[in-house]
Amino acid sequence: MRSGPKYKICKRLGSGVFEKCQTQKFQLSEARAGKVRSKGKGGRGRAVSDYGRQLLEKQKVRYTYGLSESQLSRYVTEAVKSRSSDTASGIMNRLEARLDNVVFRSGLAATRTQARQMVSHGHITVNGKRSTVPSQEVKAGDKIGVREGSRARTLFLVAKERMENHQTPSWLSFDAGKLEGTVLAQPGAVPTELTFDLGVVLEFYSR
Repeated sequence: MRSGPKYKICKRLGSGVFEKCQTQKFQLSEARAGKVRSKGKGGRGRAVSDYGRQLLEKQKVRYTYGLSESQLSRYVTEAVKSRSSDTASGIMNRLEARLDNVVFRSGLAATRTQARQMVSHGHITVNGKRSTVPSQEVKAGDKIGVREGSRARTLFLVAKERMENHQTPSWLSFDAGKLEGTVLAQPGAVPTELTFDLGVVLEFYSR
């Protein structure tokens, strides 16, 4: 998915959509911009319509997980058709179960974009089989690892060092030394980590 200038998108949607924007440099830039706006030197303070708010939340989800419009629309449609008691949670489970997201959550990749590239280039295996599909959904019991022929690459040697201080979610177990792990339960997001409101996103698609 082509996203354009990431800093520009983060200024519009919030720093949570890209890991690149979750830095002190970006926060300081936003703080300075806020001071300028507060002095009346920029920004019109125009109220956002319900549609505009829904559109912003939808875009936050898309850019956070690197989805195309059709992919997100499909996730929402399938979740609604499932008639689950909690449609929003159903969508989040699908997003978190994506292979590129699991690779990111394991600490192998510093960003979801890098995780997507790892999968697309055939470095990642699921249950011992090489996968090149970032959107592949994993489930409890699946084994995720780095392909044997890729383990000596600098990319993964650096990952081992980074993973020493990485905290994996409770639904995932990963051995940095062996570069392999197991999905322990249904992948899901931690509510406090969410930077968007899926309820508002559902409003957008129910129009």
